[in-house]
Amino acid sequence: MRRELEAAAIALLATMAAGSVLMVIAGASPLEVWGTLLAETLGDRYGAGQVLFRATPLVLTGLAVAVPLRAGLVNIGGEGQMIAAALACAVVAAAIPVATPAVLALPLALLAAAAAGGAVGAATGALRVHRGAHEVIVAILLNAIIAGVALWLGNEWLFVGDATRTATIVPGARFAELGITGSSASWSILVALGAAGAVGWIQTRSITGYRWRMIGANPEAARAGGLAVARERVVAMAAAGALAGLAGAHFVLGHKHAFEEGLGRNQGFIGIAVALLAQGRAGGILVSALVFGMLAQGGLEVAELVPKEVVDVLQAVVVLVAAATLGRRGAPGAAVSS
Repeated sequence: MRRELEAAAIALLATMAAGSVLMVIAGASPLEVWGTLLAETLGDRYGAGQVLFRATPLVLTGLAVAVPLRAGLVNIGGEGQMIAAALACAVVAAAIPVATPAVLALPLALLAAAAAGGAVGAATGALRVHRGAHEVIVAILLNAIIAGVALWLGNEWLFVGDATRTATIVPGARFAELGITGSSASWSILVALGAAGAVGWIQTRSITGYRWRMIGANPEAARAGGLAVARERVVAMAAAGALAGLAGAHFVLGHKHAFEEGLGRNQGFIGIAVALLAQGRAGGILVSALVFGMLAQGGLEVAELVPKEVVDVLQAVVVLVAAATLGRRGAPGAAVSS
C-alpha cells in the first residue's frame, strides 16, 4: 500500500507543478487559481456536491478497469459498455408500470444496466480468449459500433419528439438527490460505494480474486496449475462491463431520467486514468475519482482565470505520470499476457 500511495503522491505533485507552470504561461496566478479551485469545490456545499456527482461514475468506470487488470486484461471499452447499459436501463425503466414501487423498479433498472454492460464486456473477453483478438482493438471497435447502433435505434424507434432523448423513466426508478444545495449528487453514490467495497473484498479476500491475480501474474503457470484461464478472463471482463454499466445507470436514474445522445461521454476513458492513479486498488479508486471529480468541477469554476484546456492538460499529466510509475513498478497482480 505504501508503494501505491507514493505513486499517487508523485502523480499529484507533478500535476500541481505542471499546472502551475501552465497557469503562469496563461498569465494567471497559480495561488489564485488553486485557491479558487479548492474554495469552489471542497469549500462550497454546491461545489462539493457536484464533485460527488462527477466522482460517482468515475468510481465505477475505474473499477471496470481495475477488475480485468488483475486478470491480465485491459478494459478500454467502458464507453461502449456505458452506452449499451444506459440505453437498456432507460428503456426498461420507462417501460415498467408507472405505479411500480422503487423497491422493484430500481433493482430492475440496475439489473438491466449491469446485464447490458456485462454482455458487452463478456463479448470482448470471449473474442480475446477464443479468437485471439486483442481486447483493446475489440473494445475500440465496439465503442464505435455501439454508439452508432444506439443512435440508430433511438432515431428509428426510441427517441421522442425532436430530441435525441428517450421517454422519461417512471418515478420509482429514479435515485433521489442528496439535497446538497441544489447539486446533482444523488443516492446513486451508494451503488458506487457498494461496488468499491465488493471489488475490494474480491481483490483481497476471495478465491476469485486470488485466481485473477494468479492469471494476471503468469497465465501459463495458472493454466498448468489447473485454472480455467479462458473462463476466468471472460468472467472478469463481464464483471468489468457490469460495473461500467452501473455508471451508465447513474446518469439515467440519478440525473437525466432518460437516455440522451452523448450521455456520460468520456467517463469510460477517464476511468482508465482513475484506475491507473489508484494502481488498480478499489480503495484508492475512491480517492482517485474524487481527485478527478475536483479537477472536472474546478475547471468550470476557474474558467474565467485560465482556459479550460489547462485542466484537461492536468488530467493528462496525471495519466502520464501514473502510467510511467505503473510501468516502472508494475501493477499489483497484473501482467498483461496472452
